[in-house]
Amino acid sequence: MPKLDHLRPSGLHHNPAYSHVVTATGARTIYISGQVSVDEEGRIVGEGDLAAQTTQVMQNLGHALKAAGASYANIVKITTFVVGYKPELRPIIGKARSVFFEGMEPPASTLVGVSALAAPEWLIEIEAVAVAD
Repeated sequence: MPKLDHLRPSGLHHNPAYSHVVTATGARTIYISGQVSVDEEGRIVGEGDLAAQTTQVMQNLGHALKAAGASYANIVKITTFVVGYKPELRPIIGKARSVFFEGMEPPASTLVGVSALAAPEWLIEIEAVAVAD
């Protein structure tokens, strides 16, 4: 049976309905719940602005990675969910996201258009899987 650690990273709003980060020892695979554009207090960041929300989501992923002893370089897979996705939104997301993977190979990625997320003000949600030593 693997050992699982459910982390409560500083810098992320604690929601008792899910874990932001779960690490499983054995292979040290890190599963990060879908992050949205909220700050540590749970306040929306970048309301109505997809680029700003993408940046905040990626920063939140960074907090989760750091809590698990990893970095963006350890991400092997991300899944992105975008409300009302249209192809012209892809460059906005890509530009905001690419800063976090600068100088390294980007992870495997899936982008999914959705009709809504859990809160109406959220435009984007990104989940990640990382592998660390």
